[in-house]
Amino acid sequence: MLDLYNRENIFTSKDGGGAGNNWASGYTQARRTIKLLEGFHEPIFDIIDREAENSDSMEGFVMCHSMAGGTGSGMGSYLLERLNDRYPKKLIQTYSVFPNQKDTSDVVVQPYNVILTLKRLTLNADCVIVLDNTALNRIAVERLKIENPSFAQVNRLVSTILSASTATLRYPGYMNNDLIGLIASLIPTPKLHFLMTGYTPLTAADQVESSIRKTTVLDVMRRLLQPQNMMVSIPRDHRIRGGAGGGGAGDAASAEAINHCYISILNIIQGEVDPTQVHKSLQRIRERKLANFIPWGPASIQVALSKKSPYVATSHRVSGLLLANHTSISSLFRQTCQDFDPMRKSKAFLDKFKREDIFKDNFDELDASREAVQQLVDEYIAATKPEYIDWAESA
Repeated sequence: MLDLYNRENIFTSKDGGGAGNNWASGYTQARRTIKLLEGFHEPIFDIIDREAENSDSMEGFVMCHSMAGGTGSGMGSYLLERLNDRYPKKLIQTYSVFPNQKDTSDVVVQPYNVILTLKRLTLNADCVIVLDNTALNRIAVERLKIENPSFAQVNRLVSTILSASTATLRYPGYMNNDLIGLIASLIPTPKLHFLMTGYTPLTAADQVESSIRKTTVLDVMRRLLQPQNMMVSIPRDHRIRGGAGGGGAGDAASAEAINHCYISILNIIQGEVDPTQVHKSLQRIRERKLANFIPWGPASIQVALSKKSPYVATSHRVSGLLLANHTSISSLFRQTCQDFDPMRKSKAFLDKFKREDIFKDNFDELDASREAVQQLVDEYIAATKPEYIDWAESA
């Protein structure tokens, strides 16, 4: 693994030991590490600045992190803030791993960690690709027929998304060959920048042949729109009841059904594909009304064609990745709020947070983060209505 990276760019803390699954500890350690008192030497940003200065035309940063523990959430949050402050004109994209909400977690303060990180992702990131462990484990069990998925098997799904979503950057064509162009059309307003993904066909590492034999362009594009292929835990029925508590549009919508819809879609199709097949497939999808779009602006399915990697053998002719901005992703944030609220109300497990400077006097940052996530939920729910533009201007 060390041979893949410049060894000078691998930073190891002198203290070591991680952050003890505590966001506040990870955040504080990052602040102390990144900005030491002796001469304001910044070892991590020395690495980042050196690579940025050596780049010919740097577009932005891509950060991969998890949200359940202390280092990925706490240190990741501080890095996001500093990157946004240090490089305000550069794009920041993250691949953020949300925790498995169905299984009991060993990290008892997980809801605190996720809420605090979500605020930073909302305010400091330009694009967040959501990787939901709940959905990844479900796909491994239901689609790949793996009874007890291992970390390696779930990580293989994550690596598939990572490689497919950057394929047009590594094998550039005439469109979507830069980071800004890739995501610009997916994010119409600044806060609505959380994207869900889907991929087909999926195969386990030990499967020689794909379980999906027919891989025409139409078949791939149709399967990408199926909820069971989404790598985010969303309601199978996009018409659900709203409300997450905390006031705002969420509560107002609690008495009525929410017709969730797509804000934007980008399909990255890999393989040898005839463009005429893409046009015919888009026409069939429109005729069958397989995708429901926002009522307040123009939206459609965009398609980017990409070559396959010559280094990885596959048993299928065509594969596809879906990058979608869908309002139902708010259900993931709403569930996070519901996990957070009872713990915050009972003031459970806050003693370790209070040891750190950021929470030394009070827990206002927790409440501010909860409010920021509620506002995010409210905006996604408002985006399902025709009057969203007026709502956004008055918000």
